[in-house]
Amino acid sequence: MPLGGALRRAAQRKYLIPLKDRFMALIPVTILTGFLGSGKTTLLKRLLSEAHGQKIAVIENEFGEENIDNDILVTESKEQIVQMSNGCICCTIREDLRETLQLLAAKKRKGLLDFERIVIETTGVADPGPVAQTFFMDEEIAETYLIDSIITLVDAKHAPQQLNDRQEARRQVGFADQIFLSKTDLVSKEETEALIHRLKHMNPRAPIKAVHFGEVPLKEVLDLRGFNLNAKLDIDPDFLKEEGDGHDHHDHDHEHGEHCSHPSHQHEHGHGHHHHHDDDVKSFVYRSDRPFDPAKLEDFLGAIVNIYGPRMLRYKGVLNMKGTERKVIFQGVHQLMGSDLGPQWAEGEPRTSKMVFIGIDLPKDIFLQGLEQSLV
Repeated sequence: MPLGGALRRAAQRKYLIPLKDRFMALIPVTILTGFLGSGKTTLLKRLLSEAHGQKIAVIENEFGEENIDNDILVTESKEQIVQMSNGCICCTIREDLRETLQLLAAKKRKGLLDFERIVIETTGVADPGPVAQTFFMDEEIAETYLIDSIITLVDAKHAPQQLNDRQEARRQVGFADQIFLSKTDLVSKEETEALIHRLKHMNPRAPIKAVHFGEVPLKEVLDLRGFNLNAKLDIDPDFLKEEGDGHDHHDHDHEHGEHCSHPSHQHEHGHGHHHHHDDDVKSFVYRSDRPFDPAKLEDFLGAIVNIYGPRMLRYKGVLNMKGTERKVIFQGVHQLMGSDLGPQWAEGEPRTSKMVFIGIDLPKDIFLQGLEQSLV
């Protein structure tokens, strides 16, 4: 939903349906992204052929270089939706994603199809943003489906070069709720560590896990709740410690990734971590113990989303808002943002607002100054 009034409404809303119950009623959707050769197709083939007992509909973008159809599906079939032997469904996007999702939902309601969740594969060079925005924009879609998470597959062998050369690869990392590293067996331990360090600077929210050719347990792919508006805003604690500056990060943490050398002439420093390429996708964290004024914060966020929305990949926060005893939870993708009331602040719990912004060359000082000015 666009921003207008969303935060103010969330702060005033009577808590009607607990988030947990609403989550149960909707069909979870996993968005799978990653550059060509990163292992998406291997993972999808497993979903579509393995006896995992889950009823999954896979929506495949038929512009993929390595089309799943060649191996598994009957290519002569003119039907858009194919039922697999293990109960899964494979569906190619012929028109646009919204229509495909509506078609699947309609067939499910009529009892023609049975599935419990959806996995969407984006093309290798795609920006997952518009795919994610579909679930914010369309009310019919939002009442049926809920994004579970965006998973980005990263090929450890080719990623350093892809991240240097292709902004799409950097954007996919910025969008991720979970990053899977494939092909780590083809590179040295040092190269893997340097890559993990670089990815964490771009996106501190996403856990990073090395996987082998699609042999990742399904429970690590599904039900990650990375997109769920819950009150837990996880940022890798080691990421915040990396500065080594010894003082507490009160109001806001430092930006990472500045003044760093290119990976190809990397050198070790005494404190044991690599410096790395200064990527344009960066993140920063803002914290404050003072409450926000809902109207001021909404006006400020509305203004920056208007100007910088296309460069804002993911932003998310748990907010202490004047006028409510509950946490206000918000998150957004590009120009679209949603917010909700979370649980009450516990007795004795510090009422600290925490926000993370991940984007392309965002003007951190403008953001931090505007957020400071939106406090009560």
